[in-house]
Amino acid sequence: MLRKIVAALILVPLAIMIVAFAVANRQIVTVSLDPFSTDQPAAAVTLPLFSLIIVLLILGVVIGGVAAWLRQSKWRRYARRLERELGDLRGEVSSLKQKGAPAIIPDQIDRPERLRLKPPIR
Repeated sequence: MLRKIVAALILVPLAIMIVAFAVANRQIVTVSLDPFSTDQPAAAVTLPLFSLIIVLLILGVVIGGVAAWLRQSKWRRYARRLERELGDLRGEVSSLKQKGAPAIIPDQIDRPERLRLKPPIR
């Protein structure tokens, strides 16, 4: 419920600002994609200024999302590998339980000797 209230408090003013921006920027602009011919460009788009800015904003969000998704691929691969290992280990535990294998628990765990550091030299 709190999440919906916070979302409404953020999204409603944002929507009002976007509508106000669109109403204030209705001028028609021509975007030329031809750097060599300014008089008659080979590739040009004519559209309202607000739609150009909104399209560029959406394009930036999509490109940023794809970049973040690509950067996280190693973590997704690592998570998939751990999930496979977990499934293998669960299968191994269940097969050992079905066989009735005794659990081997050592009475005393051999711990490594503590590392002793020399005091810093002054």
